[in-house]
Amino acid sequence: MALQADPTTIYALKRLGEWRGTLARSQLGVDDPYNTYAHAGLPPGPICNPGLTALEAAVLPADVDYLFFVAAGDGSHHFSSTFDEHGRYVARYLESRRERRESARAIARIGGTIPR
Repeated sequence: MALQADPTTIYALKRLGEWRGTLARSQLGVDDPYNTYAHAGLPPGPICNPGLTALEAAVLPADVDYLFFVAAGDGSHHFSSTFDEHGRYVARYLESRRERRESARAIARIGGTIPR
């Protein structure tokens, strides 16, 4: 199955000078060997310089059955073992993102500032 990892696609967009801070569905087909949506298998090289914890995890991986992850938008991640479970986390993330955008628009309409 394709890796389909957003971080690799973001890295591809950065390499091409096309990264704008958010990943759009239309960008998932960008032609770059690091885009794991458009190219099967692993990218041709690392997308960052891993730290000691990442190297230790690669050598001694946790005994889990996760196949999927989604960034929660707050710096945390949700990991899933099934595609259905992953889909629920993605839907939850998209809904919270939509709610944040609507709140920001409402605040802007009344002339307020968006709290950070």
